[in-house]
Amino acid sequence: MKSIIATLLFVSLVLSSSFIQLSFASPAAAPSPAPPSYCDGKCGERCAKAGMKDRCLKYCGICCQECKCVPSGTYGNKSECPCYREKKNSKHQPKCP
Repeated sequence: MKSIIATLLFVSLVLSSSFIQLSFASPAAAPSPAPPSYCDGKCGERCAKAGMKDRCLKYCGICCQECKCVPSGTYGNKSECPCYREKKNSKHQPKCP
């Protein structure tokens, strides 16, 4: 009787540890962010004529990291990068400059 209880306890520990390992596994194929040097260059071009250049660079950098693209030119052209175009802030206004 004791050996049956010990065996059941052992089996339950092995099973529970395998479920714990699965729950802590890293997500599969998470997209990697764009390299900072890519975003710095593209956002520098995008924000060249901005009135508040530091703010433009900050938000452009955030959007570039998430979308991995920045529209060409200093304004508009958001159709080139749909992810960039569709980013909205909490007030449902465009997030990316």
